[in-house]
Amino acid sequence: MSLIEDKAVGALAGAAVGDALGGATEGWTPEQIAERYGGPVTGIVPPYFADWRDARPVAPYHKGDGHITDDTLTTHALVDVYAKRRTHLDAYLVAEHLVPLLISEKRWVPELETSALLLQRIFLAEKWLVARLHYGHVDPREAGVGNIVNCGAAMYMVPVGIANAGDPIGAYAEAIDIAGAHQSSYGREAAGVFAAAVAAAMAPGASPADVFAAAVGVAHDGTRAALLAVEMAANGSAGELGARLRAAIAPFDTVGPNYREPSMDARRPSRTKSIEELPVALGFVLASGGDVRSAILGGVNYGRDADSIAAMAGAITGALNGVAAVPAEWRSDVAASSRIDIEQPGRVMAAVLVDLHAADEQRAAAVRAARSGLFAGTTATADQVAT
Repeated sequence: MSLIEDKAVGALAGAAVGDALGGATEGWTPEQIAERYGGPVTGIVPPYFADWRDARPVAPYHKGDGHITDDTLTTHALVDVYAKRRTHLDAYLVAEHLVPLLISEKRWVPELETSALLLQRIFLAEKWLVARLHYGHVDPREAGVGNIVNCGAAMYMVPVGIANAGDPIGAYAEAIDIAGAHQSSYGREAAGVFAAAVAAAMAPGASPADVFAAAVGVAHDGTRAALLAVEMAANGSAGELGARLRAAIAPFDTVGPNYREPSMDARRPSRTKSIEELPVALGFVLASGGDVRSAILGGVNYGRDADSIAAMAGAITGALNGVAAVPAEWRSDVAASSRIDIEQPGRVMAAVLVDLHAADEQRAAAVRAARSGLFAGTTATADQVAT
């Protein structure tokens, strides 16, 4: 397996495993999780409710037992768009290709235990894509305006990071464009920053610190402030890590302390706020030193939006370390329980990346040729020009 393939498979397998393990604990507090499972979760566990079909508030979804959720289903749908187009994507291509996948192609949905349209599983904030783009015919670049601001766009941006491996700035720009069809404000910002983090992790020899620096380097407003607050908490030593991260993100999180009872201002646009999931996931990446198992389990036992947090942490650490670092028993069990080939999406994105790299090189050469002679005689430095 080439290095490109190893990292791409690691990123997408890590994301799927984190998503599957975190599904069981989504929406609960660390205390509730420990009480239900007899201590911190250390692997795949059954649903929080034994009679999950009739349980509220999570019915009718089968969360637990190693099943992937809508995070991974949507991520894999975006992989399919890259595989079809084999180009960098934008909001228009989301409307042209991703939306039809949501409304016209049946897939196995583990949480429903049946084949269904993805539209029948995705959350209302993701159904917004269909309502605005397919039925509303809104400009794709602006369709995300008016949606609730959450992690819905960020959660499936792993392929964008892979497509821009080693180029966090390019990944940020591409994800921001794509996410314009789905999200606005700090939800859109999180999509760009997460893609940048994955792109940085794809670089050979990258470290957790490199990933965090890349994320902070592209982030703006409340997202950047939240990242810096989480960095301090991740490097701290007083108190339990999950509690430190929650305290650090709380001033930026609009949902509030009771995850299932959002505050009045929850998920509204703001320049001072941030989604919770991405900064916390990066906090677990930093605190774990990039260890896949530790970072994923940190997200799982954090609770709240545990599947998205663990998936983001798994994607970044999987890209940093390669597929072998994603525990083999988790990969095997999640693949079997979810009826997916857990490595195939990564292999597909690795092949897409090879094509994209060749196209990017041709474009860079064309730009250099077009600029040939343009800067003749311009020997002054930027500092000299400024003075």
